[in-house]
Amino acid sequence: MAQAKIQARMNESKFSRTLSMADRSGQLLESLDQLELRVEALREAAAAMEREREGILEMIQSLQNSQEMRNISAGEREELTLTAERLMGRTLCVEISVGTIRNPQQEEALRKATSIIDEIVKKLLENMDGARQKLLALHSACVTEAPPVPIDQKFQAIVISCALEDQKKIKRRLETLLRNVENAGKNIKIMDKS
Repeated sequence: MAQAKIQARMNESKFSRTLSMADRSGQLLESLDQLELRVEALREAAAAMEREREGILEMIQSLQNSQEMRNISAGEREELTLTAERLMGRTLCVEISVGTIRNPQQEEALRKATSIIDEIVKKLLENMDGARQKLLALHSACVTEAPPVPIDQKFQAIVISCALEDQKKIKRRLETLLRNVENAGKNIKIMDKS
């Protein structure tokens, strides 16, 4: 029993080693690095889900406006339209948002770029070919390879001032608008021939 007491006292008085500040800092930094990788993976997955949602919405709209929908009986068309509208509603209920940290200049540049695109979209019904050419010029300002159409230099300067994530979203939006205009043009030509 006396031996146990002596051993206990020795253990109490022993110098216990703790992690140095550098070791603790290193461990914390390693943990933060791991978390940063996970955050980036999360953001990438959410952005991929945003693109998937946009793609689904575009496909539903394309099906709704397709020539095939016009070539089926009224009853079948009604049933398919209801299904498409139900799918559209369900898809629109899915909200995915990946925020972008911007400085005031980037905020202003994004506002200007969005405003320019919105103005062209408003004019689509008045002059589809002219609006399509303007959209192509805007899109050419967003690509790195030499485009076959003139570049809107003013728009390019605005886009370059945007955050990188916003630049990608602007380019995707323009690509979607151009596809929609192309599909609308095809549908109009088909309807003219009917």
